[in-house]
Amino acid sequence: MSDLTIHELTGKLRECAGDAEGVDLDGDVLDVPFLELGYDSLALLQVTGVIARERLIDIADDAVIEAHTPRLLLEVINSSPNQAA
Repeated sequence: MSDLTIHELTGKLRECAGDAEGVDLDGDVLDVPFLELGYDSLALLQVTGVIARERLIDIADDAVIEAHTPRLLLEVINSSPNQAA
């Protein structure tokens, strides 16, 4: 499966956790902390849970919590192992 892109990630953030008022997720947000984008750790865990189920990958919760920006979260997601068959 191909790597998750920033556009796919921001789409999932919107779909699962909504848009924060005054935040433009379509801008250059790769290195903007999630808290500044309006997403807390619970929102990120919810989003990554959906992504993990859709992509059949294992994403460690503690790695998600430590990924403070979209760039770091994409690295975590895209390096996550496939679930055992």
